[in-house]
Amino acid sequence: MIFVTDSCSDLTEQQVKEMDLKIIPLTVEIDGTSYAHYPDERELSIKKFYGLLRDKQVAKTSLINVGTFIEFFEHLLQSKEDILYLSFSSALSGTYQSAVLASDELKAKYPDQKIICVDSKSASMGQGLLAYLTHKKIQEGLEITEVAKWIEMTRLQVIHLFTVDDLGTLKRGGRLSDTQAFLGSLLKIKPILHVSDEGKLVPLKKARGREFSLQTMIALVGSYIQNPKDQVIFISHGDCLEEALFVGNQIKETYQVKEIIYNHIGPIIGAHSGPGTIAIFFIGEKR
Repeated sequence: MIFVTDSCSDLTEQQVKEMDLKIIPLTVEIDGTSYAHYPDERELSIKKFYGLLRDKQVAKTSLINVGTFIEFFEHLLQSKEDILYLSFSSALSGTYQSAVLASDELKAKYPDQKIICVDSKSASMGQGLLAYLTHKKIQEGLEITEVAKWIEMTRLQVIHLFTVDDLGTLKRGGRLSDTQAFLGSLLKIKPILHVSDEGKLVPLKKARGREFSLQTMIALVGSYIQNPKDQVIFISHGDCLEEALFVGNQIKETYQVKEIIYNHIGPIIGAHSGPGTIAIFFIGEKR
């Protein structure tokens, strides 16, 4: 089978190569120019993207339309293999729905091949962690329908914890009112959010100050994590690697997790979360 996910998974270029993943990109528009986001940053570097956000530029994102999926899938179907696509949360984008419509159209033309689209109900490296674990199931030799069923049974165990540092990005993106952003900045409120069973971003706690927000997230890991010594934890960040490493080292010291993998939050998620965002992803019993 061919395993596909989209660029909202925020996986590293090395991970994509090691898993032989096919990535279909979403796009971000800044100052009238559209950029497709790929793990190798071929159209827009992460550093440039976050530099533009810090200069108060507004970034707008677009879903992947049905036509793009048809073209992408049909090219892969030439190999005569089945396709498994793991999508960005359907509660945050219409991308999953586009993929389903495209696959339905192609099934008539390619009746001997399967195209299975699964909603990750996840975002950023939460989606990436699910892809990482799915790859391991594929390596075990599971058949495509078995893998899809496993994803559906496992996806709500992927815990997302993140804090947003720049309320101005949320305001400029229309996710926060002027009053909320002003009061939050005035009181140094750093919201801590997670992703619900529906795949939506949901407030979890509020913390006063950056350091306390990071320490609160580290403590929350202990409330959710299962078998930490066996886990590979993913941490993504909005161009703030030093703080991400601080959080990771604290988690490793506190919970003795097996490994931590870091990467940037890409432009698609970063357009809404902004610079300074720190996100932690791992497996728990439930969200």
